[in-house]
Amino acid sequence: MMSFSTEERGRANTHDYRIFFKNAEGRYISPFHDIPVYADEAQNIFHAVVEVPRWTNAKMEIATKDALNPLKQDVKKGKLRYVANVFPHKGYIWNYGAIPQTWEDPHHQDADTGCCGDNDPIDICDIGDKVCAAGEVIRVKVLGTLALIDEGETDWKVVVINTDDPDAQQFHDIDDVARLKPGYLEATLDWFKRYKVPDGKAENQFAFNGHFKGRDFAIETVKSTHQFWKELVAQKTDAGELNCMNTSVSESPFCCSAEDAAAVVDSTGAFGSAEPIPTSGPAQISPKPESDHLLLSLNGVGGRNPALRLGSPGYYQMYPPSSVSSSSSSSSSPPSSSSTASSSSSSSSQPTPLPKWPEDPNTSSGTDKETHVTNIYITWVAWFHQKGQFVNKT
Repeated sequence: MMSFSTEERGRANTHDYRIFFKNAEGRYISPFHDIPVYADEAQNIFHAVVEVPRWTNAKMEIATKDALNPLKQDVKKGKLRYVANVFPHKGYIWNYGAIPQTWEDPHHQDADTGCCGDNDPIDICDIGDKVCAAGEVIRVKVLGTLALIDEGETDWKVVVINTDDPDAQQFHDIDDVARLKPGYLEATLDWFKRYKVPDGKAENQFAFNGHFKGRDFAIETVKSTHQFWKELVAQKTDAGELNCMNTSVSESPFCCSAEDAAAVVDSTGAFGSAEPIPTSGPAQISPKPESDHLLLSLNGVGGRNPALRLGSPGYYQMYPPSSVSSSSSSSSSPPSSSSTASSSSSSSSQPTPLPKWPEDPNTSSGTDKETHVTNIYITWVAWFHQKGQFVNKT
């Protein structure tokens, strides 16, 4: 099994922050070009590079136009990009990243979508329970894909699961996601549809009427983008502004020495303390909520409701489906915050307290804690899709 490590340069939450990659020998490599697409070709197990950990907002990505393609934070109009929380979602709702040695060719018009590629490696959404770190390289099973049409370009979103996930053996196709993680696919479609709305853009569109395609289709899509990458790195197609510098593709005219790669890293600033995240940017989950219910800061939430757009502070209390009695007259809406504070002898229509909330869900680690946060998320998103409404402000 191949292993990789990372090296941070610059300061997080600044324009000069970079995450460079190393192979098992400690030599610098490109995550775009040097990490093999396959972790196990015979079993159709792929490598994936995590760019954005679940629940976070900083839009980190493989810098396709920079030498060695380190991870860096996307910049729009001169400002670091933080994806808004689109209610009820908190940041990215999966570990988001890309499959190396793939390329969505902007010169190729896809027969199914009718649009050309977006000029990036193919994206993945890892639905496993672990909250990964930015730059982590994982082995994944492909389960299906969603065909996002982003400003006229095909932008595949491949649904995968980390092979190290305890439940990975139960997932084989996209239908297993719907069966074992109810509400997750609906939340994924909703997230991609609306995540740019807070920036003043229209809702995104999808091919196949927003339906997820299955495993076999998705695998063939990944393999086709791998073929496009082969042509790119061999200089058989126009690379445009893409940087194809690599250290391992011997037949590529862009292959460089280990010394040249090290010189690229040495030219960047030394690693330093992170800058604080802008207070006017997207919100964080409250690390110490006032009750055992999930609290979500709406400071920076976007969505259709103008009152919930960027800059609307406050906390909203979430209630899972099991918290409201179906026989009660209050079953169509969550109980008020005043009823939450009533005595233990209150009626069955009151919310059932969730399990103990992690000390700090933004920086938590450990399988149990990560599973807990993920399961809470899926539970309340499914509830909102079922009820189609918001809840009381506390």
